[in-house]
Amino acid sequence: MAYKVAVIGATGNVGREMLAILAEREFPVSEIVALASEKSIGSEVSFGDDQILKVRDLAKFDFKGFDLALSSPSPAISARFTPIAAKAGCVVIDNTPGFRMDPDIPLIVPEINGDAMAAYSRRNIIANPGATTVQMAIALKPLHDLAAIKRVVVSTYQSVSSAGRDAMDELFTQTRSIYVNDPIVKERFPKQIAFNVIPHIDEFLDDGATKAEWEMMVELKKILDPRIAVTATCVQVPVFIGHALSINVEFEQPIGADEAREALRNAPGIQVIDRRVDDGYVTPVECAGDDLIYVSRIREDFTVENGLNLWVVGDNLRKGAALNSVQTAELLVQDYF
Repeated sequence: MAYKVAVIGATGNVGREMLAILAEREFPVSEIVALASEKSIGSEVSFGDDQILKVRDLAKFDFKGFDLALSSPSPAISARFTPIAAKAGCVVIDNTPGFRMDPDIPLIVPEINGDAMAAYSRRNIIANPGATTVQMAIALKPLHDLAAIKRVVVSTYQSVSSAGRDAMDELFTQTRSIYVNDPIVKERFPKQIAFNVIPHIDEFLDDGATKAEWEMMVELKKILDPRIAVTATCVQVPVFIGHALSINVEFEQPIGADEAREALRNAPGIQVIDRRVDDGYVTPVECAGDDLIYVSRIREDFTVENGLNLWVVGDNLRKGAALNSVQTAELLVQDYF
């Protein structure tokens, strides 16, 4: 059976990846439309190697008769149009933060909690976690199955592509400006991003955490286990594509580095590259364009009881967003449609 599919936010970084991955994985599509805001009407996006789609106006589109929508516009656009699509009978897999913590909406990483998708029919909406949460959850799930996780301390090193094409342009422009001695112009980020790191992603909350840090905490609890204590520091770094996470994990039971390494090697969606030599680990540059989550630097933390350290990297546009959404759609049509 084939399905009628809409991609909302089709001109953005993630929307383009969604279209590419739907084609790559030969998702059963009978009709596909690319939707975006009014300013993008008439622009063109690719679907596979030989099909060009004209972008249509999201505000005027009738979702009646469409089976699925993969959505990654701005949060404000999603808040407005995702419920409209869902009410018309179209199941929306939404990649924005607005629906992730709604108790009636499943938050899905297919390798971990695909069974939670059964609740999609309450609202006709399925939420996709943030990219850093996807990476962290996939790396932690096989370890949590071995020895229950008590506490997680995570620091993220997030590429600018998560903030959109304007953010990527700003990194490029500032880098060039430094080399030619032009003034540094800051528009997308609160401080210079070129040759710098910024410990500030999204708005600050009353407790001093940023919204991005809060999201990682609550999303991991919803996906993996509400009993896990999580603290996060999210940092924007001058990398175009690929998020990296330094994760310190404290377990309820003893777990050794070799045992953890073996469990991770046998887990879906993970590639372990962990040799204690030069180049024996993976960095964001090497994971760009790849569908896997890479785990390196697996070692015991002897400062706490039952502690481990991990280095986790992944392409935030692919598995962190677009691929996770497409895999969710595949599971949906396979098990629930």
